[in-house]
Amino acid sequence: MSEADYLTFDHVAKSFSAVSVVADTSLAVARNSLVVFLGPSGCGKTTLMRMVGGLDLPTSGVIRLAGEPVAGPDRRRGMVFQSYSSFPWLTVEDNIAFGMRYRTDLDKPARAERVRHYLKLIGLEDFAKSYPNRISGGMRQRVAIARSLAAGSDVLLLDEPFGALDALTRERLQVELRQIQAREAKTIVFVTHDVEEAVFLADRIILFSRRPAHVIADFDVASVLGPTRALAVRETQAFFTLRNEILHLIRNAAGDLP
Repeated sequence: MSEADYLTFDHVAKSFSAVSVVADTSLAVARNSLVVFLGPSGCGKTTLMRMVGGLDLPTSGVIRLAGEPVAGPDRRRGMVFQSYSSFPWLTVEDNIAFGMRYRTDLDKPARAERVRHYLKLIGLEDFAKSYPNRISGGMRQRVAIARSLAAGSDVLLLDEPFGALDALTRERLQVELRQIQAREAKTIVFVTHDVEEAVFLADRIILFSRRPAHVIADFDVASVLGPTRALAVRETQAFFTLRNEILHLIRNAAGDLP
């Protein structure tokens, strides 16, 4: 297995009863990259991501992580959803520690150190003893991401995690996610239907059609915008050009252009 073939989809398709949701799909995701699955709402991209997480299984084809078929959930793949997924009865630090409940390789001091590390990483050291109902939605999403990282997840699967947040909080968390990905050297699959979010976040964008989802374009964003991002990139001509090209493809695929 090469680094470029870390996560692979080999002729993957998914149907629910008679409804085809994901058409025959083959692609490879490189280790330590941030790949965005972009497409219209309801197109099947979340179903594809759930299959990576082992929450659904393909009707045909196989998904492999580091050469091993994905047959069900495990801690190597952590998922964060749009709805805030913190446990309300646990403090922020206990939510992060909860991600390590099945780790037998860490003793109590190591777990405590790991909690401190991720509290610092997500900037919530001052809120360690707070409960989720006492912190903002953006903070709760940071806690959910930290919990997956603390669990030892090699791959983060993020399903529109910032969709319910206000615009400024969303921008701030997009920047923070890029920083976390760089520091932790994780592979991230991020699902969204927001073109600007996709272009800002991605090393690579996989653009899907309407249901049943199939790949209609594959963009190497890092080669256009560079491997690191600041909010100022949103004001560049390169950003506008790429965004407009993707929007044009989406409109064509939806049949909205004459």
